Amino acid sequence: MNAGIARASLNICAIFAFYLAAAMLIPSAVDFSMNNPDWKVFGLSALLIGTISALVAVASRGSQPTNSTRFTFLLVNMLWLTFALVGSVPFMESTMQMSFADAFFESMSGITTTGATVLTGLDTMPPGLLLWRSILQWVGGFGVIALGLFILPFLKVSGSGVFRVESSDRNERPFARFSTYAFNMLLIYVALTLLCAILYFVAGMSGFDAFNHSMTTVSTGGFSTHDASFGFFEQQSIQWIGIVFMLLGAMPFTTLILIGLKGRFNIFADHQVPVMLAMVTVLALAMAIQVDLAGIVDIQEGFTKAVFTIVSLVTTTGYANTDYIQWGGFAMSLVMLATVVGGCSGSTSGGVKAYRWIIGYKMIRRALDLFIYPNAVRNVRTGMVSVPERIQTVTLLFFTAYFFLIGVGTVALTLAGMDLFGGFSATLTALSNVGPGMTEEIGPAGTFTNLSDGAKWVMAALMLLGRLEIFAVLVMFSPALWRY
Repeated sequence: MNAGIARASLNICAIFAFYLAAAMLIPSAVDFSMNNPDWKVFGLSALLIGTISALVAVASRGSQPTNSTRFTFLLVNMLWLTFALVGSVPFMESTMQMSFADAFFESMSGITTTGATVLTGLDTMPPGLLLWRSILQWVGGFGVIALGLFILPFLKVSGSGVFRVESSDRNERPFARFSTYAFNMLLIYVALTLLCAILYFVAGMSGFDAFNHSMTTVSTGGFSTHDASFGFFEQQSIQWIGIVFMLLGAMPFTTLILIGLKGRFNIFADHQVPVMLAMVTVLALAMAIQVDLAGIVDIQEGFTKAVFTIVSLVTTTGYANTDYIQWGGFAMSLVMLATVVGGCSGSTSGGVKAYRWIIGYKMIRRALDLFIYPNAVRNVRTGMVSVPERIQTVTLLFFTAYFFLIGVGTVALTLAGMDLFGGFSATLTALSNVGPGMTEEIGPAGTFTNLSDGAKWVMAALMLLGRLEIFAVLVMFSPALWRY
């Protein structure tokens, strides 16, 4: 490997680690104001990591290599691993005394906006730790947007490359300069977070709960400050505020920029958006009807719970306002479908993503047409735009890799001590970055506390694979990448 590439990647990772260390001062100040001893943990962690990061950044400073696929892949993977490692330090050193496996799992779940947790007793947990979990998800959410819009398109191997084909701004970017584009994207992200927090507070959340949940809602992360998650809040208005902002977080942020800063309110110009909303509508109505017919709850409450559950899963947020495991087999089949749907490209959400379903569906339609008219020329189109063959191939490969990894992950988790369905459920939720599984132990009313360390490491790897859209991680093991 080129030493310059490794050095440049290390330098950038050290700089970002320094920023994350500085962010530790926020929960430190909160704990200090509330006389919690963990303020020292966050303060010392910030000092230690900040010092080490600064020294590494200075020592690795030098000329930057020219942009290359090798450099970009290495940097992306190193950044996410750095975030996870740095984020785990306060968990280990806090009064919770978490093991390295638990701390890394929690940190990776946060930075990948998965939302799976090994922690219990959230209602009485030190406020600094709760805030740190939310900060990790908020930082991870914005990082995902930046990755999807600006880093991965350069690689031309992930679905993010299709984003420009699918996006409403395929003929023009909202802003010509990259720096302006990135700044305004951050501006929209911050504005949505603040607006969400205000509305949560007005609807009845405490200030602390509102701030934390706004960060984990907009980032579609799903960490809560209560063991019961959104089930802790009885007001239906809070549930619907969550629904709206989860959907906004799952929409392409370029579309939100065009709406918020350019005044272009045609959200359906990007074909991903109506497809995602259609999937949410169909699944939510089906679940609401099933809940009503089964007589589980009354129609009004049941409708809210059904819509919230489906939106939470489709957007890969992972909040829970009820234990839907108890709703029966049909409801669980809908939960499984919602887990793999995913939001839009260029958003904070995970999962397969709407544009891949669009392209996959149109590829199937073309194949069926060719069975009838073998000599016909049929292009795969989204609207009036033809999808390049390369993108079609990559989409097909993604589906293949996705379901292959579900199988491999399930086998690995069963070897780590889980039963077959539990292993399948844990693999699916980790790879899709959703959070809760589909069994009593790891479902919306459970946690991942009792999993073996081996299972937690497997799930952490799956979270990273899902967040970086699989290929960006797998390509690191390709000899061709490192061949000169």
